Amino acid sequence: MPLAYLVLLPFLGSVIAALLPANARNRESTLAGLIALAGAVQVAMLFPRVAAGEVIREQIAWLPSLGIDIVFRMDGFAWMFSMLVLGVGALVVMYARYYMSPADPVPRFFAFFLAFMGAMTGVVLSGNLVQLVLFWELTSLFSFLLIGYWHHRTDARRGARMALVVTGTGGLCLLVGVLLIGRIVGSFDLDVVLKSGDLVRAHALYPVALVLVLLGALTKSAQFPFHFWLPHAMAAPTPVSAYLHSATMVKAGVFLLARLWPVLSGTDLWFWTVGGAGACTLLLGAYAAMFQNDMKGLLAYSTISHLGLITLLLGLNSDLAAVAAVFHIMNHATFKASLFMATGIVDHETGTRDIRRLNGLFKALPITGTLAMVAAAAMAGVPLLNGFLSKEMFFAETVFVSSAPWVEIALPLAATLAGIFSVAYSLRFTVDVFFGPLAEDLPRTPHEPSRWMRVPVELLVLGCLVVGIAPAWSVAGFLATAAAPVVGDHLPAYSLAIWHGWNAPMFMSIVALAGGTVFYLLLRKQLKRGRFPAPPVVSLLSGKRFFERTLVFLSWFGRRGLRAFGTARLQSQMFRMVLVAVVFAIASLWGQQLVWGDRPRIPMSPVFAGIWVIGIVCAIGAAWQAKYHRLAALTMMAGAGLSTCITFVWFSAPDLALTQLTVEVVTTVLILLGLRWLPKRIEVNARELRTDLRARARRTRDFALSAVVGVGMAGLSYALLTRAAPQSISPFFLSRALPEGGGTNVVNVMLVDFRGFDTMGEITVLSAVALTVYALLRRFRPPGESIEQPAQQRAVPRDLVTDLVNARTSSDTAQGYLLVPAVLVRLLLPLSWVIAMYLFMRGHNEPGGGFVAGLVVAIAFIVQYIVAGTTWVEEHMRLRPPRWIAVGLLFALGTGLGSWWFGYPFLTTHTAHLHLPLVGEIHVASAMFFDIGVFAAVVGSTLLILTAISHQSVRSHRKDRPAPGAA
Repeated sequence: MPLAYLVLLPFLGSVIAALLPANARNRESTLAGLIALAGAVQVAMLFPRVAAGEVIREQIAWLPSLGIDIVFRMDGFAWMFSMLVLGVGALVVMYARYYMSPADPVPRFFAFFLAFMGAMTGVVLSGNLVQLVLFWELTSLFSFLLIGYWHHRTDARRGARMALVVTGTGGLCLLVGVLLIGRIVGSFDLDVVLKSGDLVRAHALYPVALVLVLLGALTKSAQFPFHFWLPHAMAAPTPVSAYLHSATMVKAGVFLLARLWPVLSGTDLWFWTVGGAGACTLLLGAYAAMFQNDMKGLLAYSTISHLGLITLLLGLNSDLAAVAAVFHIMNHATFKASLFMATGIVDHETGTRDIRRLNGLFKALPITGTLAMVAAAAMAGVPLLNGFLSKEMFFAETVFVSSAPWVEIALPLAATLAGIFSVAYSLRFTVDVFFGPLAEDLPRTPHEPSRWMRVPVELLVLGCLVVGIAPAWSVAGFLATAAAPVVGDHLPAYSLAIWHGWNAPMFMSIVALAGGTVFYLLLRKQLKRGRFPAPPVVSLLSGKRFFERTLVFLSWFGRRGLRAFGTARLQSQMFRMVLVAVVFAIASLWGQQLVWGDRPRIPMSPVFAGIWVIGIVCAIGAAWQAKYHRLAALTMMAGAGLSTCITFVWFSAPDLALTQLTVEVVTTVLILLGLRWLPKRIEVNARELRTDLRARARRTRDFALSAVVGVGMAGLSYALLTRAAPQSISPFFLSRALPEGGGTNVVNVMLVDFRGFDTMGEITVLSAVALTVYALLRRFRPPGESIEQPAQQRAVPRDLVTDLVNARTSSDTAQGYLLVPAVLVRLLLPLSWVIAMYLFMRGHNEPGGGFVAGLVVAIAFIVQYIVAGTTWVEEHMRLRPPRWIAVGLLFALGTGLGSWWFGYPFLTTHTAHLHLPLVGEIHVASAMFFDIGVFAAVVGSTLLILTAISHQSVRSHRKDRPAPGAA
């Protein structure tokens, strides 16, 4: 599966690079370069197939029932972009080897770089729209890490955060737009979507879907009014800028526009939205680029302008314009990557990128200067270079556009004006930096870099020359192959000749070259002296101000909301959350009649009624005793939970009863640990009578709300249970559990087979919560309690709760007392394992399973902590809960991936029948290995949460007792 490997290999290389030592720069760069080069060679070998019109497709079953499978797809357009991503990536890796300082954390750089390469390759090769959005968001995440690579710098952190917020928000809009397109078409498969253009454009949801998709594309490609984030991304290392701004990150937006061009284009809404955004970006970026004093800043705004040119071409609803857009994507990648690398060489050798300080560098850097001037000439559209050809096609499309009369006049003028600006900032990039007397006040003495540092620039500039001089021989076949999937099977007639005679596009080019030269000469002295630091029009049209004000407003609103609605009291928070839920529930039922169904009633059993009376009494008693004795309240809560367990058994749900019983034990221990931090209730005197009355009123209010919720839920449950179910899902699972899931325990089969995705998500969330609790508590230190503090003022009375909660060390055992002999509890540990294994092995056919077994083992270990002490357990057992979590998640994921090995959807269950000596025939379901993952994740997560909290109790408890041996 070559396409899947193209995406997977960079991610694997990222993991390997992250594990390499910091001083292994050669090994890390070699690894990254070989991965990129191998991918580029593999893609190049596929060209004959895509050139013949074949669409290479690889599909891995994921969620077939929802139309979401992992699909990798390569046509001519995806082939071209893959070559840009991997080919330019290989050159940037070679360049970065000599650019990055040995003092930089190079493993982290190449790890992020390869991960970003894999994400971008995934975007290009995705054959499913949902999968494309997933990789799309990964590019935002890894670009955030790359832009903020030098995280000690404020500008890097600010630029990374801005890029992530803007592109991440656009990605969420894109997700909604993709879901709408999938709803319209009935499939997320790209092949199906590309054939459904007429259906999508005729649908009532087309405008909404189009706007949402465009928000994703325009934010990613930094189009007006979202262009402001791209210049701030210049805080990244220059190799990152060269890669992100030439072939990958910002090209993802125009890639999406071209990819969905057959589906979404052809309407007036597309023309005005896409074309308008492109035209504004083209002019604004070109105008702003002339006034930048930073070489990378100039290139950043020129990138914005050229992306606007591509967007404008795609918005013209013309096949020839789409071909020109594809051609300029290719050309822009070559000259822009070489310009960024040349800028990095100047910065690396001189110590500055400030154009006002640089002068006459051609004397010290003749080869680099020549390469930079050729690439800048290609960017300006000088003849015999590749940029001239695509810009000529752009001029031709603006001249022959068919639209409103004022558009037919304004569009060629705007294109010519943008060409003038392009020539002007290209001249400033070259003349102001490389000509004139050599600057003498530079931080470093400039000289040519290492030979291999220039090789990537030389290869890219060579490409600019070859394409510009012999386009029909060098690039015609690649362009036709790449443009055909965008415009359809029938390419429009076009010519890549250097000379087309004296026509309107040629006159526009002459005007642009001459006008740009004159414009530069008129402003050269003022620009060199920095008299135009911030053009007013750029500031007015920049979205940066709106973005920053929005962030300020959200921060202000959040603080005001926190002050108005927030509280540090858990009781108040719970009351407000429950109250809001009740209000919304009542609002949803407003105007509805709550009537009972006509389903036959089952006669009331006195025994069952007695069980619930006990449960109700325990619940009320827990609320009442919470005022006087929390341990008694906790015991009564356990009694209410036990009533629920018996209820599950009564209604033939032993799996739920087992789970509820073990959860009750774990919850009891958790609350015991939490009681350590609750304040002591102090007896009320006459002066505190008013405070006590308020407390009673608060408790009465809470009790009333609880009663309303309880009675309401009871009424809804009764109304639901007395009605006949219109379509029960029970027969589906009952009839398929054994033949398809290989087990007779329907509940367990549902968890590990039919709803395996849900269980996978649940154990992942549980593991994340456990790791979060551990991360929050590992640096938390509880407030100390003074030894001299009177007993009545301490936070917690020294009673049974304190001694139960605090896990004592072996040295503490002699000073305290033990409720259960430690040796007996240790003997119970292997018995608990036997019970857990019994529950685990029978879980697929009888009540049990990995979740219950995991809780039983976790309870056994927690009892060791409570009785034997924290130190003894950690010295003798070395449990390491994070490893349990990691092993559990790997087992669960590996079981799902194992299904792919045999060509089945993810997490598909298989049952094997084995004959073992002395045992006989047994059947082993693959779901058992998934259940092992559940078991390990539950054990690790439960232990990590409870032991993290118990460690805090140990620290606090030791602060208020004398040191061992003290008088």
